Amino acid sequence: MRPDALPRSPFALLALFAVLAAGLLGGCATDRGLPPAPATVASDVDYTYIIGAGDSVNIVVWRNPELSMSVPVRPDGKISAPLVEELPAQGKTPVELARDVEKVLSKYVRDPIVTVLVSGFVGPYSEQIRVVGEAAKPQFMAYKVKMTLLDVMIQSGGLTDFADGNRATILRTAEGNKQYAVRIKDLLKRGDVSANVEMRPGDILIIPQSFF
Repeated sequence: MRPDALPRSPFALLALFAVLAAGLLGGCATDRGLPPAPATVASDVDYTYIIGAGDSVNIVVWRNPELSMSVPVRPDGKISAPLVEELPAQGKTPVELARDVEKVLSKYVRDPIVTVLVSGFVGPYSEQIRVVGEAAKPQFMAYKVKMTLLDVMIQSGGLTDFADGNRATILRTAEGNKQYAVRIKDLLKRGDVSANVEMRPGDILIIPQSFF
């Protein structure tokens, strides 16, 4: 547009700027070069809970109640229990940990049978869901099977007043840090259930601040 073609009225100028801003915002919201996040996780993804630091594990030794107790998984990922000292627990399934405890106890108890029950459910850092940016309560949370974007946002308290929810992204560590576009504003403010997607262990949800 030539300078002499610009509108001279202040109201006309404001209208022009509004149109330009709307076009800029529309381009930012749709032209990010990122694929939308898949609505569902592939059916061949099999998830088994892995013990993490901060979990509590209840060790039950059959017919040996004196050896049964609940212990925390320390920050170094290890546990200590009667006759079991400095045993690594982080990164193992409850069944794997039970077999390790049986191996240690077999030095003192004949044919021990051990069951490990997990409570607390923090999980290893590599499988936690992280929410950063313009969420009301940025945080990390334990992954749960069939967990969705809506579940994550409810736990995070929704968006702040400064969030650009439709420009949010998921960084999927399980797929080599591939990024996906998600539409949180459409999901929360407009009730668009098509914007709800399933999460995967280790996902990082990034919510940017609005430019305007």
